[in-house]
Amino acid sequence: MAYEIPVTQARAELADLINRVVYGGERVVVTRHGKPLVALVSAADLERLDELDRPAEEQVISSVSAVREVGSAPRERRRFGIAAEHRGGAAADHRGGAAAEHRGTGPS
Repeated sequence: MAYEIPVTQARAELADLINRVVYGGERVVVTRHGKPLVALVSAADLERLDELDRPAEEQVISSVSAVREVGSAPRERRRFGIAAEHRGGAAADHRGGAAAEHRGTGPS
């Protein structure tokens, strides 16, 4: 629920109202003749409101971009790095040794 205050009183108490919004997490509705005129909200609330105003396609593209940034690329690199080491390590030595033995020049 928002705190309502007449515009004439809001002018006199602006610094206090800002503190209520920023530090108290309140939303303040400034009224004129009893009707809502404007609202004071935190910057975080404003960002959330702006996010709601963006077209749905932009939100999806933004979400996909964020997933790609966080994605699994580093794990895949590590996994492929381990696989490459495995293929290039003992398995390659084994094949090389077998080929050398087959040619009759293998290790004794």
